[in-house]
Amino acid sequence: MSEEQTESSECTLPPDHPLPADQLGRYSPERDFYAEKDIADYINGQAPDEDVQNVERIKTEFVLGTPYEMWDVVTDKDRWWVITNPTNLYSQRHFPSLDYTLSFHIGLMARVMSRSRNGGEGFETPFDEVFRRHEQACELLQRAIEAVDYQAVGMQLRECLVTLVGTIRRHLGDVEFNERPKDAAVVEWNKLFAHHLLPGARNAELRAYLKAMVEKAWPLVNWLTHHRNAGQSSALVAADAVEAIIKHYVQLLGRERIDRVSQCPNCASRDMRTWYDRAIEPDGAYFEQCAQCGWDSHP
Repeated sequence: MSEEQTESSECTLPPDHPLPADQLGRYSPERDFYAEKDIADYINGQAPDEDVQNVERIKTEFVLGTPYEMWDVVTDKDRWWVITNPTNLYSQRHFPSLDYTLSFHIGLMARVMSRSRNGGEGFETPFDEVFRRHEQACELLQRAIEAVDYQAVGMQLRECLVTLVGTIRRHLGDVEFNERPKDAAVVEWNKLFAHHLLPGARNAELRAYLKAMVEKAWPLVNWLTHHRNAGQSSALVAADAVEAIIKHYVQLLGRERIDRVSQCPNCASRDMRTWYDRAIEPDGAYFEQCAQCGWDSHP
């Protein structure tokens, strides 16, 4: 073909250079803003010296009932696979095959979660400090030898419950209670929380159970903190009791949030997803998004 024919041709060929990574999202027919933002925030936390240029969900695969989302993330310095549940990242220079990376991820996370007591996700939640304190108590317990070591476990568990009370109180926000106990009055606050989160006759048994758990666990951790004969058995029981209380409240607060928005007010879909944004005043908060129409409750 002559040069003149080339110039007059109506055919348009794509450029012989790749599209810049930060422009790829403009040509994607399906975008998921909050999901992409969560992944980008995760990369920013794990690789703070890199700038995220593009985030793309490749697929979701279910393995033994657990969904694993697989993301392709391009930064100014590297390219990453990010896989969820729990979230971890893998450089594509070292893991070129996504299928192999998923298999590796599932095996690695199974080992990690077997050692982690809270099995937490990589994203921020309102309970981060509570879980951190409990994890610290468990680490102290693993190294404990003398009675004073077990007393330190008790002290950390005590602070964990006090922190939990503060977290729940902030989460409930504008709820007004008939009384205002002291910040460290864990049993009294627990009674107020139980009546608020589990009201009515239909929740009587569950409410009584939650009250009894805290009424027994709180004296136990205080006893452990001060008793000269504190030992491994009592510390193990106390740590397990506190962990159970934390998990119960995480579930109850999640239920309260989900019940509040279980159906999209825009399209009536029940395909609702939950995100967390630490920037929401005063201490971060969850919000919901409809996976079908894109509606969200972000303030």
